[in-house]
Amino acid sequence: MGTLFIVMSKYEDSSRIAGIVRPYVPYLKIEICKTGAEVLRMAPGRENGLILCSKRLQDMTYINLADYMPHGYHMIVMTKDVSLETFSDRVIKLMLPLKKRDLLSTIEMLTENFQMQTRRRKKEAPKRNKEEQRIIDQAKAMLMEKHGMTEPEAFRYLQKNSMDYSRSMVETAQMIRMIIDGS
Repeated sequence: MGTLFIVMSKYEDSSRIAGIVRPYVPYLKIEICKTGAEVLRMAPGRENGLILCSKRLQDMTYINLADYMPHGYHMIVMTKDVSLETFSDRVIKLMLPLKKRDLLSTIEMLTENFQMQTRRRKKEAPKRNKEEQRIIDQAKAMLMEKHGMTEPEAFRYLQKNSMDYSRSMVETAQMIRMIIDGS
């Protein structure tokens, strides 16, 4: 679940927009903030999300907020200023007056984007520390020496056993080391 931070120059505008958006995005936690600093204080604890704001906030501009926006966040700037620059692929400009469906489709598009990024990150192989990698390498070397496997075969053997017995690669490598050393 992501978070939608709404921060406009007028708090009443933020509340009104939240009321419009809330029924259509139940999968987003909506936070109404008074200042950009409040968004920056709350956002880092959240995995990903959106910041919906006006060009000028009570304490900063959208550019200042975007400069410190956490990784995994996108910004939607609502403005009447045609010449407003969007200097980043994470900042999108929506022109006022705005149709509700344009706002909702933009929010939906961006949330689908960060949900895909989250799924992609979860699929990436976990990063191992040096000790864990050393244990796996030792188990592969033992399999190669004792059972005549090639390095890819030894790795695949570890990987398959890890999946078959619902254990991590490191746990499987430790067990194989104990079994081969014990024989």
